[in-house]
Amino acid sequence: MPDLKTFLEENREAFVESLKELLRIPSVSTDSRHKGDVKTAAEWVADRFRELKFETQVIPTEGHPIVFAQSPPVPGKPVALVYGHYDVQPPEPLELWTTPPFEPTVRDGNIVARGATDDKGQMLTHVLGAMAWMKSVGELPIQVKFLIEGEEEIGSASLGPFIEQNKELLANDVVVISDCSQFGPGQPAITYGLKGIAYFELKLTGPNRDLHSGTFGGSVRNPANTLCSMLGSLVDEHGWIHIPGFYDDVKPLTGDERENFAELPFDEESFKKQLGIDAVHGEEGYTTLERRWARPTLDINGLTSGYQGEGAKTVLPGVASAKFSCRLVPDQCPDKIADALREHLTKICPPGMKMELTAHHGSPGFVVSTDSPYIQAAKDAIEQGFGNAPVLIREGGSIPIVANFAEQLKSDVLLLGWGLDDDNTHSPNEKFNLGDFQRGIEASALLWAEIAKITK
Repeated sequence: MPDLKTFLEENREAFVESLKELLRIPSVSTDSRHKGDVKTAAEWVADRFRELKFETQVIPTEGHPIVFAQSPPVPGKPVALVYGHYDVQPPEPLELWTTPPFEPTVRDGNIVARGATDDKGQMLTHVLGAMAWMKSVGELPIQVKFLIEGEEEIGSASLGPFIEQNKELLANDVVVISDCSQFGPGQPAITYGLKGIAYFELKLTGPNRDLHSGTFGGSVRNPANTLCSMLGSLVDEHGWIHIPGFYDDVKPLTGDERENFAELPFDEESFKKQLGIDAVHGEEGYTTLERRWARPTLDINGLTSGYQGEGAKTVLPGVASAKFSCRLVPDQCPDKIADALREHLTKICPPGMKMELTAHHGSPGFVVSTDSPYIQAAKDAIEQGFGNAPVLIREGGSIPIVANFAEQLKSDVLLLGWGLDDDNTHSPNEKFNLGDFQRGIEASALLWAEIAKITK
């Protein structure tokens, strides 16, 4: 039987082939046409655990299945729970992909496919890290449980109740999640804070049909004009959000955090070049990293109204709608923000308009203690696996279920991202660096040994 390091080295190509298999499954959770594909992906993941002789369940929900698996208990040692997801975002717009989104292609050292970094590739590093122990040593040094869901991209509606109802099954000392990024190429990171989210859809209805803009223009309020005006009033040119009470509960950055952010090797000129912009923008008084990681935001995600086909059509649209989201920071409450927004929009909606505001999914922001012994274990494992010590960062994205783990299971949380911020997450040509994929597998395998050193 090979030792752990030898097994990891000898199976690099096999690991990539496993990733390709999973990426070929179009497990788009938000699209009902892919319901069967989502189930196929769940079974694919479950089969990997069955091969390792782990106790494995594929648990049906009202939405998509949850996969749960666990290795045998190791008395006296901590228990880790790995969380990840096998569902992916829709691949559209398809015409912007260089290669088809569900035909994984290796290009410039990256694997390109929908789900490559979010989250199939990152999640799989932990499955393969456990496999390395089972195939080389025959057992893991701690018990590792796996909770892999299929609804993360649509708000994890089934997972919260599942956690609440299965606390004993899921009991653990630390939750390990890889669904975020390193600080930059060659600079691994441990993420200790996430933003929350509150997602909304606003629909304005005016006349009972689209009208001729010449015949009726100037005599009927235009829903599209009104939508632009209402949404435009929510954020000013200084980046300040004008929802009453929006900032009341914001947990401010500490002086130490601001100093730590300032010491990170962030190059704003390279950041602008990467995004193809000539200037950054955001809330005045804060740096780009502070805005991205630790200040709340409001962004329009989509607009729909009137004629959008080729050429011209002079209509006054009867309906206009927009989808927009607030990224929240500790200690903002999504429900409180939703109530304040509804009250504010109701007040500013003018006569002649019917307003409908739908509050979709929401979750609070989250910050973990950096003094945890599990943070130190992760630092040691990552430095060995990546050859470079990780830095501590926060993240502007949201993983809604993290707060559930901390509150309901009383777990420490490790957010270990192997991706990069230019991986085109949720965008065409999503990618994952294969070198980081392999380093992530090794760091994951080493993490179990480092956690085994912790005295319970």
